[in-house]
Amino acid sequence: MLATVALVGCANPGPPMPPSLELPRPVEDLRATRKGDKVYLFWTVPTQTVDRQNIMHRGDTRVCRAEGKEIADCGKGVGTVSASQFPVTLPEKKKKPREKPPKVEANFIDMLPPSLLRPDASAVITYAVEAYNSHDRTAGLSNQLQVPAIATVPAPQNFSAQVTADGVVLSWNLLPKPPETDGLSYVIRVYRRPEDGKTDAMAGEAPLDATTVTDHGFEWEKTYNYRATVVTEIAQPGKGEIPLEGDDTATIKVFAHDVFPPAVPSGLQAVATGVGQQPGIDLVWAPDTEADLAGYNVYRREENGQPEKVNKDLVKASSYRDTSAVAGHNYFYSVSAADVRGNESARSEEAHESMP
Repeated sequence: MLATVALVGCANPGPPMPPSLELPRPVEDLRATRKGDKVYLFWTVPTQTVDRQNIMHRGDTRVCRAEGKEIADCGKGVGTVSASQFPVTLPEKKKKPREKPPKVEANFIDMLPPSLLRPDASAVITYAVEAYNSHDRTAGLSNQLQVPAIATVPAPQNFSAQVTADGVVLSWNLLPKPPETDGLSYVIRVYRRPEDGKTDAMAGEAPLDATTVTDHGFEWEKTYNYRATVVTEIAQPGKGEIPLEGDDTATIKVFAHDVFPPAVPSGLQAVATGVGQQPGIDLVWAPDTEADLAGYNVYRREENGQPEKVNKDLVKASSYRDTSAVAGHNYFYSVSAADVRGNESARSEEAHESMP
């Protein structure tokens, strides 16, 4: 027993481990979106150190920006995201001691100064971020990415909407033409979003010298929010075009209320039925093609009389047989069209026929 105890007491505990510097692992998923003169940056906040330990004391994150395609040194950066925005959240050690802390997303908005903007389709601005520990030390820059460094076109002025039978007509003032620059082209884009929705849909596009777009993709009796922006399309040799949106117009709310009747039916003809057929007068006309057409109403009058509707329910087809016509009477017929919301068109030109 004494020998065994002696052997245990002489065991080599190994070299001591140095204390962790708690240097956060560099960010690897920095993303960026530019809209007008604002650049929106997003990344996942590091939760582990370079030696794969959970971070216990977090430091600030510095945002780096430079002209050109590479950042050599962040310096003081263009902004700081405080560590206080992202408190340390560790997993429950008793249940899962090796579990990584939950992911935390960070963001930063950088306002580009006019001095950085260039009339050059190939000019770029590069971004990176540096995560620091509580002693203001860092393991280095994140991944680097570029955004275009050109100036965008201001939003259209006096953006407005009018609901018409053909659709929602969006209009604005004529935009001044920007200087011609190789590799750049422009288009005005209008977006539509349902009042209770979260996703925009493109309602239409127009060239820079246009002042209107008509939206046909909406639904009647619904409310929508519309906005417009000028998109600068940057030609990339061998890669197509990169769209860069400018600032938006103010959003306008539109209730697409349908008070517009279908088109007036045309080509009405009236012919009395022949021998051997059920007595009556057959009517035919050219069908309306509106998507919201519900049917037709048929009107009849005698000479010097007032038109009266002869059908009880809407006529679904573009034809009708009047079996209530009386022999020896002269009749004048007209037809109107009605939509699913009860809007009724004016009556067509009359067709005359006598009941033999």
